[in-house]
Amino acid sequence: MACDIVVIINNPDDIVEARKAGHQLALDLGFSLTDVTMIATAISEIARNITSYAGRGTVRVTVDERDGRQALVVRAEDDGPGIADIERAMEDGYSTGRGLGMGLPGSRRLMDRLIVESALGKGTVIEMWKWVPGRA
Repeated sequence: MACDIVVIINNPDDIVEARKAGHQLALDLGFSLTDVTMIATAISEIARNITSYAGRGTVRVTVDERDGRQALVVRAEDDGPGIADIERAMEDGYSTGRGLGMGLPGSRRLMDRLIVESALGKGTVIEMWKWVPGRA
């Protein structure tokens, strides 16, 4: 099973590719269909943020250890303008663009953890993960 998938995000078609990559890995890892859908949706949201705000970037989907447990980890990186106020960006309904302001807060709700690192003029890194289900 491929456990490290990198999708270059340059246009809306790439959002679909990133979503598919996360969807397939989540299925392979035994996530429920509900969790698979939540993971794919969260990936779509952060990949869409890349095309909307930075223009281009990457989304990496992998399996890694977080806090001593296996997790499906999604890492989105761009060299865009950065996020001026991360706390505000995490509030429902806050958007600096034309969006609904659901991207980051929505993704945070869909995943088990979401971390944002950003610096003005230097880009943004978003890492989010969902715990891999234990084997029954």
